[in-house]
This record gives sequence, structure tokens and C-alpha cells, in this order.
Amino acid sequence: MTRPIVLVPPDLETKATRRGPVPTLELQRPYADAVWQAGGLPLVPPPVSDAAALDQLVALADALVLPGGAFDIDPALYGEAMHEHCGALKPERTALERALFERALARGLPVLGVCGGMQLINVVRGGALWQDLGAQAPSPLSHQQAAPKDQPAHEVDVVVGTLLARTVGVARLPVNSTHHQAVKRVGAGLVVSARATDGLVEGIEDPSKPFLLGVQWHPEAMGEAPQRAIYRALVEAAARRRDS
Repeated sequence: MTRPIVLVPPDLETKATRRGPVPTLELQRPYADAVWQAGGLPLVPPPVSDAAALDQLVALADALVLPGGAFDIDPALYGEAMHEHCGALKPERTALERALFERALARGLPVLGVCGGMQLINVVRGGALWQDLGAQAPSPLSHQQAAPKDQPAHEVDVVVGTLLARTVGVARLPVNSTHHQAVKRVGAGLVVSARATDGLVEGIEDPSKPFLLGVQWHPEAMGEAPQRAIYRALVEAAARRRDS
């Protein structure tokens, strides 16, 4: 069987070497492994900005994963001034992911947003973010765990009747947590599909789309069946679309 092609944009870094700094493309392996183990073929696109090249990339793909990363989305994109605790920005990466996401939506590709990828989905759809939870929405619940990401930090309540609920098959799910920002205002057409026990939005989706899902945690880093089911559902949706 031909595996569905799943675009997974890389992080854009500059690495120091003995011959000087070298621009690099990086993807944490668990993303690629999760796509592969779910039956997909992960494809890491280059950071192109040419519209025709972006169109070509998305035309090759059957689905898109928007991964997380150690950076924040420019708050100007949701109409806010930068808070003093907003983190570093990566405008080139945000522009690439936004361009791929908008094209994937236009073509009806299944999309999964993970952590910062979920936040990007929300912003592109007109939503807003808490720029720093500690300063703007403090909670006794820890959303930046010290433990490795294969260990849960807290639980989320999954909303009955949502795509996420059908996918994971449970009403409450242990998740990891490695974020200092989160959804403040939900974007147009999106619904909340999971919340942490402190009420923070942990899942969003668009019920008008076959598969448009965002989760605030990192299911690719956790081995439990409900977590792996999220990537499997993405790949299965991609296969259905390709074969229809």
C-alpha cells in the first residue's frame, strides 16, 4: 500500500561549528516516527517562500502536521502588543507554516497542530493567545513540566461528540505539558475539544472539516494507545481523501 505523504515543517536553526555558523533544518524525530508508525510517509519541506513552490509542495501532500517548537508566534498577528514575557519569535518559520496551513485548508487536506502548531491554527483562524500563562493566566496546575515528555503532567477532559473524543475513545486523558502560551480566544469556526482541569483550552477542532485538529500537548512523545491514535486518525483521514 502506498503511504500517504504527510508534510512536517522543520525548525530553522543556526548551529555553531568550528568553521562558523551553519543554517540548519531540524525536526525532532518523534514527529517523523509517529507519522511513520501510523502508516504515513513524513516529508520535511524546505523553507521556501515562493508561492508556486508552496503550491507544489502542498499538491504533493496528503496531510500536514504543524509541530511545536521553542518559540512564540508574533502577537501582532492577533492584534496585540508584545508582552514582556513573550518568548523569541521565528518569523520565517511562522510564515512557512502559515502558508502551508492556508494552502492545506484550501485543498481540504487533513491537518494536525501540535502544541505551538495548535496555537498557529487558532491565530490563523482569528483567535488570540495568552502570551505568558504565568503572568496573564496563573494556575496551580503546571503547564511546563520538568519531567521528560514521555511522562504525563496533568489530565485533560475531552469534550463528548468531538473528533478528538472519537479518536482517543476516552473522556479523560493524561497528557504532557511543555508550553507557556495557550489559546485565549478561540478562532472563527473552531470549537474546544479538550480542557485541562484548570479550564485551559487543550484541544481545538473545526467540525466543518473532515480533519482539522489541534492539541496543546505532544502525543508523539507518549506511547499510550489513545495518544498514538491521534496520528493514526490523521493518516487514515489522509488515505481516505487520497483514495476518494
